[in-house]
Amino acid sequence: MKIITIIGARPQFIKAAAVSREIAKHKDIEEIIVHTGQHFDANMSEIFFHQMQIPKPNYNLAINSLSHGAMTGRMMEKIEKILLAEKPDWVLVYGDTNSTIAGSLAATKLHIKVAHVEAGLRSFNMNMPEEINRIVTDRISDILFCPTETAVNNLKNEGYENIKTKIINCGDVMLDAALFYAPMSKKPQIELPEKFILSTIHRAENTDDPQRLKAIFEALSEISKQIPIVLPLHPRTKKIIGNYKLETTNLQIIEPVGYFEMVHLLQNCEMVMTDSG
Repeated sequence: MKIITIIGARPQFIKAAAVSREIAKHKDIEEIIVHTGQHFDANMSEIFFHQMQIPKPNYNLAINSLSHGAMTGRMMEKIEKILLAEKPDWVLVYGDTNSTIAGSLAATKLHIKVAHVEAGLRSFNMNMPEEINRIVTDRISDILFCPTETAVNNLKNEGYENIKTKIINCGDVMLDAALFYAPMSKKPQIELPEKFILSTIHRAENTDDPQRLKAIFEALSEISKQIPIVLPLHPRTKKIIGNYKLETTNLQIIEPVGYFEMVHLLQNCEMVMTDSG
């Protein structure tokens, strides 16, 4: 059996680390990894392959910094060529990114079976591009690997029991990864306060709305007067807050960190404040 795994965004590298480790135990399964390039700088992708011992991608499409439509279309075009050349039995996709929808659409149109890891998750907010990606991917997938019973129930409520697809509650691959890597946590090479709040901000609904982002940073600045806030900041968000000239004096803004460093921050913070799903 040949599986092509499509990944491209930071969380997908972590999910793939857990699943690819299990796939490698089966000698009768060949896995080919396609990295779309959606997250492209060293701190956002290469460090994950190195630290987490994920097999190097067989293909790197280097597609990034485009609009949703342009990015998804370009990914579909290049993924289709790979699928025609490799002729896989399955395409495996993760989560809810442009890489996910591009991989699942390209495969479905070539009548290649699709397996979706983290199926059935819903925010019930159709303004989120991720919600559209996950709903469409679920609908055209042949196997839906759900992380929770809630995800299974979401699919049942949407009528998936009447659709020719297989629903499996397999558990959360992010938990698998967290348990596996927890002993390898590593302190970032920065000075950390004895007590601190860990925060992350990246959702477009927040970063692309000047008033909302201003309110968030004003709140964080106010909270930081009581307890320091450590904020690993996505390069895109960092650029936006610079353009908006937002007040960040009291915040300890740091570069994105590797997974093991993030685990250390999670293990040692007092609280997490995030817009991440």
